[in-house]
Amino acid sequence: MKIIFISRCQMESTMHKIRSLYSAMGPAEKRIADYILADTQGIISCSVTELAEKCDCGDATVVRFSRRIGFDGFQALKIGIAGEIGSTSSVGTEIKKDDACFDIFKKRINDISLSLNSTESILNADDLEKAAQTIMKARRVAVFGLGNSAAIAMDAAHKFLRLGLDAQSCTDNHMQAIIASHLDRQSVAIGISHSGSSKDIVESLRLSKIGGATTICVTNFGSSPIVEASDISLFTKSDETKHSILGMSSRIAQLTIFDAIYTYIVIHSDKAAVQAIFNTEIALQNKKF
Repeated sequence: MKIIFISRCQMESTMHKIRSLYSAMGPAEKRIADYILADTQGIISCSVTELAEKCDCGDATVVRFSRRIGFDGFQALKIGIAGEIGSTSSVGTEIKKDDACFDIFKKRINDISLSLNSTESILNADDLEKAAQTIMKARRVAVFGLGNSAAIAMDAAHKFLRLGLDAQSCTDNHMQAIIASHLDRQSVAIGISHSGSSKDIVESLRLSKIGGATTICVTNFGSSPIVEASDISLFTKSDETKHSILGMSSRIAQLTIFDAIYTYIVIHSDKAAVQAIFNTEIALQNKKF
């Protein structure tokens, strides 16, 4: 992993660029600029849809504003701002450079615990129940994830496969589009995106809906494009987004949601599903000493 350190002379480049281009902006873009300049730290925890709502404009306007400033999109703009204000160097519970690795381990445990408690407070019980039942009854389950979310998608599909479900994970954006285009009313498409703004994941869910598939998203709490593309939204919540946009602790919350769904299906399954679990264990017996 390559870590880039931004010097003080680079730190004011984005803010300076916003100010220098301000006069050439339209009214909506000026509202975005005003918001960012007034609450630079707060922008890091905003999704593109949340910022658009705060500034009374469309998601496309936020993306266009980001490109005007010199970034590929809103996510890239957030990364740039996070680096400039030094927020990427502060992760969770005041981790310091002179902390021993075990001290960092204990602080990460604390962060994860807080993330799980926060997720419990905002996760809708009815939506979780509905998601579990929908997955359990589906003829086919496709789980989409990219980047940080790819490992979560693979773990979820692995769990569902053990239950005998026809489940697959896909972490390639071209294959996601292909798979989504073949899903039907008996299928479930699950999109995982901490930011809720991953273009390919959102598009995969939209393509899935065309064939009638039920769409489920697992994302950080708040309005975002992935929520708009989903029939059922399962939210995580992590305060770490105030310090970092990586969503590290939220991954544990995502895994816990899928663990809960897996366990729900196990205890509510018919004999065929129980047999499938048994067959899985038998098939794996020879893989261990």
